[in-house]
Amino acid sequence: MANLKVTLVKSTIGAVPKHKKTVEALGLKKTGRTVELPDNAATRGMIKQVAHLVKVEEV
Repeated sequence: MANLKVTLVKSTIGAVPKHKKTVEALGLKKTGRTVELPDNAATRGMIKQVAHLVKVEEV
């Protein structure tokens, strides 16, 4: 199974509180930070919700 490299590219200041919690649940705290996550339906759903705040690459 492949992994996804997720980078927070936009600040969560002023974002909807639900989106802030989703970004934090993905393991991202500061702008510019990157995490590797498994490519599954749950992760894809979370990324889709905050697509305007993150950049995603397949690893």
